[in-house]
Amino acid sequence: MEKFDVVVVGAGAAGLFCAAQAGQLGLSVLVVDNGKKVGRKILMSGGGRCNFTNLYIEPAAYLSQNPHFCKSALARYTQWDFIDLVNKYKINWHEKTLGQLFCDDSAQQIVDLLIAECELGKVTIRLRSEIIDLQKSVTGEYLLKLNGVDVSTRKLVIASGGLSMPGLGATPFGYKVAEQFGLSVRPVSAALVPFTLHKPLLETLQQLSGIAVPITIDAVEGTRFKESMLFTHRGLSGPAVLQISSYWRPGQAVTINLSPDTDLNDFIDAQRREHPNLSLKNSLARVLPKRLVDNLVELTLIPELTLKQLTPRQQQQVVEQLTAWQIYPNGTEGYRTAEVTLGGIDTQHLSSQTFEAREVPGLYFIGEVVDVTGWLGGYNFQWAWSSAWACAQSLAKK
Repeated sequence: MEKFDVVVVGAGAAGLFCAAQAGQLGLSVLVVDNGKKVGRKILMSGGGRCNFTNLYIEPAAYLSQNPHFCKSALARYTQWDFIDLVNKYKINWHEKTLGQLFCDDSAQQIVDLLIAECELGKVTIRLRSEIIDLQKSVTGEYLLKLNGVDVSTRKLVIASGGLSMPGLGATPFGYKVAEQFGLSVRPVSAALVPFTLHKPLLETLQQLSGIAVPITIDAVEGTRFKESMLFTHRGLSGPAVLQISSYWRPGQAVTINLSPDTDLNDFIDAQRREHPNLSLKNSLARVLPKRLVDNLVELTLIPELTLKQLTPRQQQQVVEQLTAWQIYPNGTEGYRTAEVTLGGIDTQHLSSQTFEAREVPGLYFIGEVVDVTGWLGGYNFQWAWSSAWACAQSLAKK
């Protein structure tokens, strides 16, 4: 039986960072993961350049049944702390949009940073390790039966992530551990994920596959994002759609403004004065992609009239349809393409200071497996760093 002060399940962002910090604080740490290599999701993120944090991290950018839960960890280990670490490793980075920070070169640099930090902490990492059995002994130790070896520890950290991207090894392991020890799990669903559309609308909009447009998009409960939307052969994607997907529920509509930066009433009035014989669709093609306008005509959102034929009532209808276009998604593309999982371990069971389960001493949950989900744009990586750091400080104190 091998003994460690801490066993961390999951060699992703939160798991590696927590293990590294705990190791550097003097604890003997083992990381186990079922995959062939560490940081698989990190390598895939940000188009291979890893959007590792955001300049504008704030608790309001996180969804949770308890919106206050994330505040302590985010305040104690901030985006500036992680940026300092990135700078220490001489990783060049840049801001893309809206505070999103990416590696200039490759996401591999963030993985290499985490591995180097683990080496500083003398962390043992075992890959292709399946946890066949997990029990807690009467003396309070966690006994893990791995393929080929038995391990004991007094502190077990679950950083196994959510269900998103099963192709990268995602499993419900963390939720099962929670339930095994009597912790409840909030309902989970795919988040930061493209929408699929019902067939009649899809067949029309499929012709626009590859076209992106700046929009605002609103969920039923009032949340709004202003970014770009991408038409795909399956439905709708792009940053604005991924963001709103976390707030959308099946059966609900989303409301899209296709012209967030142009007052369409003023634009049409000006066009009518200058070009009264111009068709409405050709006029609108000056502010929207022509193929999109043609499709909106096909969907009868734009009438085939000249500007001088357009009545005030018709103009108002067109403006409303283009600035408050209601679409009822058929669903989402699901966990296969979702960036994160909404829901997870109910935060009422966890200390927001230490991430330890209140009723189960020595059991901790960090990162995506917890019911805290950030916006697109580096927010979920920062949650991984912050929750991991806070947990590690606690591990070293007891």
